[in-house]
Amino acid sequence: MATRILIPTPLRPFTGGRDTVELEGATIGDLLKALIAQHGDLRRHLYSDEGKLRNFVNIYVNDEDIRHLQRESTPVTPKDTVTIVPSVAGGSTTVERETPELTRDEIQRYSRHLIMPEVGVEGQRKLKAARVLCVGAGGLGSPATMYLAAAGVGTIGLVDFDTVDASNLHRQIIYGAPDVGRRKLEASKERLQAMNPSLNVVTHEVALTSKNALDILRDYDLVVDGTDNFQTRYLVNDACVLLGKPNVYGSIFRFDGQAAVFAVPDGPCYRCLYPEPPPPGLVPSCAEGGVLGVLPGIIGVIQATEAVKLILGAGQPLVGRLLLYDALSMKFRELKLRRDPDCPVCGDHPTIKTLIDYDAFCGVTPPQKAANAAPTVPEITVEELKARYDRGEDVYLLDVREPNEYQICRIEGSKLIPLGQVAARAGELDPSRELVVHCKMGGRSAKAVALLQERGFKNVFNLKGGILAWIDRIDPSQPKY
Repeated sequence: MATRILIPTPLRPFTGGRDTVELEGATIGDLLKALIAQHGDLRRHLYSDEGKLRNFVNIYVNDEDIRHLQRESTPVTPKDTVTIVPSVAGGSTTVERETPELTRDEIQRYSRHLIMPEVGVEGQRKLKAARVLCVGAGGLGSPATMYLAAAGVGTIGLVDFDTVDASNLHRQIIYGAPDVGRRKLEASKERLQAMNPSLNVVTHEVALTSKNALDILRDYDLVVDGTDNFQTRYLVNDACVLLGKPNVYGSIFRFDGQAAVFAVPDGPCYRCLYPEPPPPGLVPSCAEGGVLGVLPGIIGVIQATEAVKLILGAGQPLVGRLLLYDALSMKFRELKLRRDPDCPVCGDHPTIKTLIDYDAFCGVTPPQKAANAAPTVPEITVEELKARYDRGEDVYLLDVREPNEYQICRIEGSKLIPLGQVAARAGELDPSRELVVHCKMGGRSAKAVALLQERGFKNVFNLKGGILAWIDRIDPSQPKY
């Protein structure tokens, strides 16, 4: 009989959209070999070029990480459930400080808290004295900070340097249509203080870096991680471990969410879960892959709940536990996490004792350098493509976005083959013709160009900036997304 393997959302394009695959095998290694034999494009996502299981992909048998079992030799039976968890941005930790008295208005405002024995007057005073930093004022930061403000947390710090875009509004509920174009921190502070006028909002309108992270985080009791990129996520983790600050983690992608609490005494950190980041571009961002608008609300509220519990010293925080949420099936699952004694940051003999270069660690070229760097695959600009069309040249345009994106906007004459199908459908393309590949912004199409080059295509180019650049500079009549 077969064993059930649960496929996460980011990998479903490579299994034909299937969320569950049933295969036969005696061990995890057998199952993974069978999975790759059936869905070959999964190989580069699960294994390195050297054939080793990637460190940013975790495999669980039921709720146990195979790294703490027998790794790929871990035996399985048809009764087991195997879960693939790729990386996608208990006890009290209260800080000993004088807790301020509650005013008459605050007693009335928080009366539903005060009658709860787990909170009470002392607990509400702890919340009033607490200082919470939220890194990121976006999808996760919006609901997390709004509920923390409503709950009576006295000081909330915000780190962000972005402006409100119309595409933010379906999920970043702290903003409204009049806020489009405003600085996020300005709009966030205004909304939070409208909710709770006694709230102290401290804004840090900077990019969090190795140079400023310790100074910014130092003055707070705990950190809510609302980041959307791996560099900042590892930076927040390491800074929290070095400073001894709890890290309330959340991440979202399409319909999937994750939450945990890292960097508390004797508990694991983010690096214990994901020792290394995925290669740049392998895991799509929300801007590329999308996210259900309500999903960050659910995960952000979970983060706010964990933050409140940590401040109160109540309940059992998500320490040593990874909470997985699947909105499509409306299911929560919990997996065990263990502190890795060999972790370079929180292990028994840490080797990272100061903040490092996280762009380099994640293999990301900083924006200022990227602008001057040579492209990794041949490129063509939208102006050059338009000129070739105008001259009547024989250019074949391949769109590697998803069908739902193609319905929003398209370049006339393009052929749609989603990125996950390019390898299997390469035979539909003529290698003798000049081929221009595009996606939304250029990331997925660059992968497609590299993949086609591996298959012998010589005259293939990536459209720089994707269809968004085409709309901006060639055809502004089309809608952007």
